Amino acid sequence: MTTPSGTLSSDDGAAHTVREIAQQPALWREVDKTVAASRDSLDAFLRPLVARGDLRVVLTGAGTSAFAGQVLRPALARRLGRRVDAVPTTDLVADPRGCLAEDVPTLLVSFARSGDSPESVAATVLADQVLSEVHHLVITCNEQGRLAREHAELPKSHVLLMPPGSNDRGFAMTSSFTCMTLAALLVLGGSAYDGVAERLARAAESITGSSAVDRTVGALLESAPERIVFLGSGPLKGLAEESALKVLELTGGTLMAVAESALGFRHGPKAVLNDRSVVVVYMSNDPYTRKYDQDIHAELRAHLPAGSIVTVSADSGAGTGGTGADVWPLPGLDGVEDVALALSAVVYAQLIALRASLARGLRPDNPFPSGEINRVVQGVTLHSLHH
Repeated sequence: MTTPSGTLSSDDGAAHTVREIAQQPALWREVDKTVAASRDSLDAFLRPLVARGDLRVVLTGAGTSAFAGQVLRPALARRLGRRVDAVPTTDLVADPRGCLAEDVPTLLVSFARSGDSPESVAATVLADQVLSEVHHLVITCNEQGRLAREHAELPKSHVLLMPPGSNDRGFAMTSSFTCMTLAALLVLGGSAYDGVAERLARAAESITGSSAVDRTVGALLESAPERIVFLGSGPLKGLAEESALKVLELTGGTLMAVAESALGFRHGPKAVLNDRSVVVVYMSNDPYTRKYDQDIHAELRAHLPAGSIVTVSADSGAGTGGTGADVWPLPGLDGVEDVALALSAVVYAQLIALRASLARGLRPDNPFPSGEINRVVQGVTLHSLHH
């Protein structure tokens, strides 16, 4: 993998993060095989549930795992023809009666890298407590995590384990995020996504293996920006949220990162822009949605300095108005749904965050050495819910 500091040594404090970004294409191929091998048991668990017209699907997780749900929700709602909501565990645990106000049959899909964050298990316990009927699909990267262990033998639960390598050792979730999101798409999206993992893997390999990409990422950060904005519509708004979080995490909060939708940005958040800002616009593959992405790109390009706005696009002829280094390609992904496109596109954000972290003299594998923020969240007191 081409990296922002050339050949990284252990002294860079980035070895885990670099490896975990680079390994994603190989792991996606593994996830594809894992889901295929588990298809019979998954179908036996899910088919009777999805057949019910009153089923509600709730996608849940904390932080990056919550953004997996945001990326997936629009596509899964269309594919399943059922109500699908993305509700972070951090919301669900704090207000279970509000988040689960309708007592309808519910499939709670829990995303968790470690499965040991306090909210992970608590969200499933509270759902059981508040709802008359809830079934659990647990997608996790850690077989030894509390969430996987507690649901392994429960009759209304199914645990789907990701490849062991996806249990990221770096501070920030990278391969764990993309593996879990891909797995849920393949499991719940059905045959519509057959073959997509290989296309995504090839696109990501073209990014991680390219010295040209390293140079273009470096050029975006050359001016030492104070603020970076990620914009995306539909499923790509969840991608923008995850991208901003990666930058905040790996730079220890020293590079302000903001995420919004193309249309939402004008309604106040645009105030974040100054002459030390850069913007990344994720271009939708949907022809209708893309028009709004193109509009905000054209508007910002007219007011921002040259080189401070880029588009990530599967279609080099998408009419962005940018050329060369201003358009970051996703080769071979023309026509791929945005929900899948996001998994290759996020690699660019991961590389931006990695380079920005190293440029600030930080250690990406642990940008908070004093421990004020941890890989597995600490300091959460769980309170009992009384009826």
